[in-house]
Amino acid sequence: MILDRFRLDDKVAIVTGAGRGIGRAVALAFAEAGADVALAARTKEQLEEVAATVEAFGRRALVVPCDVTEEGALGDLVDRTVEDLGAIDLVVNNAGGSMPQPFLDTSIADLENAFSFNVTTAFELSKLAVPHMLERGGSIVNIASAIGRLSDRGYLAYGTAKAAMTHMTRLMSADCAPRVRVNAISAGAVATSALEIVMGSEELRNEMEQGTRLRRLGRPEDIALAALYLASPASSWVTGKVLEVDGGMEAPNLDLHIPDL
Repeated sequence: MILDRFRLDDKVAIVTGAGRGIGRAVALAFAEAGADVALAARTKEQLEEVAATVEAFGRRALVVPCDVTEEGALGDLVDRTVEDLGAIDLVVNNAGGSMPQPFLDTSIADLENAFSFNVTTAFELSKLAVPHMLERGGSIVNIASAIGRLSDRGYLAYGTAKAAMTHMTRLMSADCAPRVRVNAISAGAVATSALEIVMGSEELRNEMEQGTRLRRLGRPEDIALAALYLASPASSWVTGKVLEVDGGMEAPNLDLHIPDL
């Protein structure tokens, strides 16, 4: 059956930022497709709620509360996953983010923090996980952003970091082939709690919807379905690619009204 190619039966996945939003949706999609999931994020209560739903699908869940930017956190995550779940087959580097701000208000520290959170953590977790993936083969999915290929005011730190993540994906795929596939998802504006901080009002939400060709914001499940494809045997001939899942965006869909210098 063609749909069997989307199954993840008895695979073991690590998902960062798994307590809410896209990470939560990815973890649940993987569990429904048959995978056991190690769940990493800072808030234990959120992870425990996700873990309960993973277990309701009949799969194992490992809760690992951590800050992925802290030294040693990702090494502990990998060690605990191997010890408790027995393997690592899939990694979804979802944790990341950065608040928009004007160019002249963006400090070197802001830029470095955006890289650390969005790029360095994905690099480190992937490097730690790949040795465990070589025997069985595996797949890494990096959650990037449409602002990594588009341009608008206010997104220098975040957009530059996500652009770096997409090219890191291409380079990493060359290093890890043929045993481990590495791909990315360039996500558009997805209705999560993180986006609500930026939107602020129903008026801004409407502006974003009208600026998207499909006239709606993304849902976490839209990204989770793409991640499932890239993680599963259905995409076994795909590596080093960036899948754009953004409602058809060819320009930013929210004007932050940052004035000329």
